[in-house]
Amino acid sequence: MFTGIVEELGEVTAVENLGDASRFRLRGPVVTEGAQHGDSIAVNGVCLTVVEHEGHEFTADVMAETLKRSSLGALDVGSRVNLERPTAVGSRLGGHIVQGHVDGTGQVLARTPSENWEIVRVSLPADLARYVVEKGSITVDGISLTVVEAGPDYFTVSLIPTTLGLTTLGHKQPGDPVNLEVDVVAKYVERLLANTQGANR
Repeated sequence: MFTGIVEELGEVTAVENLGDASRFRLRGPVVTEGAQHGDSIAVNGVCLTVVEHEGHEFTADVMAETLKRSSLGALDVGSRVNLERPTAVGSRLGGHIVQGHVDGTGQVLARTPSENWEIVRVSLPADLARYVVEKGSITVDGISLTVVEAGPDYFTVSLIPTTLGLTTLGHKQPGDPVNLEVDVVAKYVERLLANTQGANR
């Protein structure tokens, strides 16, 4: 489990096409400290497994399903990525419960700068819109954010200088893809209500 609090801005150093998968090599001095084979690291919000670890770099295999459902397939050598290690039991939950299981992708639609923050509008797939509410939580490229406005096919988030400076959202431009993970609590509530309503019929 993750919290959506990005630990560092890493970099893709190599991409190997494996046919039905890709192998990424990524640099991240913070997240690789003490890393071992089999550990999980979230890359732009996607939970990946460490295959190899050497120095400040690690490799991870990304299956075709993940490449299809996320924006990782658009990464290339030199791409910057948000990195986060799983939260430790007993540590503070600074963001919200993030699984690292991407529900879909959106696109940055617009950026509206202000003196001390920036509003970013992101497109929202139709099948995810029902899970997004104003002042609720959403994960964008692995970043735990609060929804400012929830439209039928978009949402907006307000980014503080720290988020702009330390994550990929400081550099994303209109048209760029982003990974989206909606609040897992909303999905469980929906399923429970559906089961309850079905039992009462």
